[in-house]
Amino acid sequence: MSAQDFLVELGTEELPPKALKTLSDAFTAGIEQGLQDAGLNFGAVVSFAAPRRLAVRIEALEARQADQEETIYGPPANIAYDADGKLTKAAEGFAARAGATAADLKTAPDSDKKNAGKLMIQRTIKGKSTVELLPAIVQNSLDKLPIPKRMRWGASRVEFVRPVQWLVMLFGSEVVNGEVLGLKAGNTSRGHRFHAPAPLVLNAPSEYESKLRAAYVMADFAERAALIKEQVTAAGKKLGGEAIIGDDLLNEVTALNEWPVALAGSFDESFLRVPPEALVSSMKEHQKYFHVMKDGKLMPNFITIANIESKDPAQVISGNEKVIRPRLSDAAFFWDTDRKQPLASRFPKLENVVWVNGLGSVADKTRRISALATRIAERLGADEVMVQRAAHLCKNDLVSNMVGEFAEMQGLAGKYYAEHDGEPADVAAAMVEQYMPAFAGDALPATTTGTMIALADRLDSLVGLFGIGQIPTGSKDPFALRRASLGVLRILVEKQIDIDLGDLIGWALESGWSAELKADTKATLTEYLLDRFSAWYADEGIPAGVFQSVRALGITNALDINRRVQAVHQFGKLDAAEALAAANKRVSNILAKNGGDKVVANVSANLLQQAEEKALAEQVAAKQQAVAPLMAKGDYSAALTELAGLRAVVDSFFDNVMVMADDDAVKNNRLALLKQLQALFIGIADIGLLQG
Repeated sequence: MSAQDFLVELGTEELPPKALKTLSDAFTAGIEQGLQDAGLNFGAVVSFAAPRRLAVRIEALEARQADQEETIYGPPANIAYDADGKLTKAAEGFAARAGATAADLKTAPDSDKKNAGKLMIQRTIKGKSTVELLPAIVQNSLDKLPIPKRMRWGASRVEFVRPVQWLVMLFGSEVVNGEVLGLKAGNTSRGHRFHAPAPLVLNAPSEYESKLRAAYVMADFAERAALIKEQVTAAGKKLGGEAIIGDDLLNEVTALNEWPVALAGSFDESFLRVPPEALVSSMKEHQKYFHVMKDGKLMPNFITIANIESKDPAQVISGNEKVIRPRLSDAAFFWDTDRKQPLASRFPKLENVVWVNGLGSVADKTRRISALATRIAERLGADEVMVQRAAHLCKNDLVSNMVGEFAEMQGLAGKYYAEHDGEPADVAAAMVEQYMPAFAGDALPATTTGTMIALADRLDSLVGLFGIGQIPTGSKDPFALRRASLGVLRILVEKQIDIDLGDLIGWALESGWSAELKADTKATLTEYLLDRFSAWYADEGIPAGVFQSVRALGITNALDINRRVQAVHQFGKLDAAEALAAANKRVSNILAKNGGDKVVANVSANLLQQAEEKALAEQVAAKQQAVAPLMAKGDYSAALTELAGLRAVVDSFFDNVMVMADDDAVKNNRLALLKQLQALFIGIADIGLLQG
């Protein structure tokens, strides 16, 4: 029997839309892995995923496993036979376990060094037919799907993410004789629940897409997504605007529909007085509608995807318009009600909202943010009054009606309410900017006030949670402290904030805590923050040794660390870098073996004997003069470029000068010269660590 196409389709009740793509990918990967583990060759693999089905087609799948030659070894041959030449119990047991007879037993040759002299059995294991293997491969793939919680249905003890309804397994034109999830395999699928509910017989895997399409099911997930995007885009243009199609919503809508048809509807323009984000949230989260923009403004329209080809689309549109109206009315009610009282008046309600058990209320956190942000503003010469006002208001929208209904409006609602109350523009902006950056690659706060609040908020969370031992471990980070840490570093580096992490953490510790924080909080948090730099630089493609060379200096100023790392990274690309790094490592080793810290860096010109050491001393003195002003202004790149010029004299020194001279005075003078050379580089980084 030659290679054949294989099709498996599992029919179910409607699968979770947000998980459909993940389930499909995992199902396909599991089957591929199972076939590979079984030693079966196959061609192209095609995945299908729709609301009521997961399917995979494997093209040109081998019909049978190849036969395998197997050799198994037993006890040494010299104990396999007794004095009469009969098998001993050891040999009989070996043969029995292998299902062999005495005639099958041989002795491994001397050429087999590992097993020479042992009993052995050589046999051919016949490959199994593919159809024998397929049910277990499919079942195993389904068992391994990433399903957080499986369910049972009826009297069955079978468990899956949703009740299963039918199972197709075809190898060529033949039905695979097997059972999966309690279902016996067949060749009967089902079409669209309403358009084509009759059973659908499949005669071969190649018929799958065409027969399902004729039954109003577009089985290919990517094809449906592309069609939805095309239809929604066209509908937006027809309305005179642009339909906004986010990937998450597109994937979810694709997973909800087997036969997508885009329909455009409208809502009362009076709702446009509500912040557009709230309207979009209502349409997107509750109804899975796409919204439409024109000239940067929300249009009073929506685009929905129907799962039927209706003979009366106007009726479907009307039904959707009736459904969305009360949703938008709720948003309008919250908006109108919230604006009846100033944002500032909500602060007392925060006293009753617990931030973290043991760390007080959200009001307590807000007061600490104010104190810390004020100290940061004072150091940077920013407007302290503006910062304090923003801090007082920054969490007040959490107790508004709007955020209570639309959690994603947190910050945005505060901004709109602050603007409505006539608060300064920077204060209003800080209501949103306090949450920036919200994810990797997100923008940073644009205003100084927002920057101060965002930095203080994250530091307060880090200090408080580390202070009570809530430190991220492994994959567990319930308070998103890794993200908060990277946010702190990004703000300090990209906003050029020249304040040491030690100062910032120290100020946060002094902000007034209701709990007694751990004594080692500052040290532990500082190390944790510095560790986050490793991931940052790895993402930038900067070798780990570059950061370690800077970290070895014990610097805790994030901005200064980054300047040094970037300088060392650029230095590492120079021709002289490798030789100088090796020389610095050699210098460090020599000094370490000769008192290290006790070596005094005072060089006596009278004790310089060889031309090479005189040249090095002269160059070191010259570089000290040249580098000093560059170091003073933090121009580490220019300083390292200047120091790269030392390569020739350093190489010449080590090639021709014996540091460990017999004369102690000469030796100590040479050590002092190496100490000066080391100091030039160590002022920027321990570049010896660039050497593996």
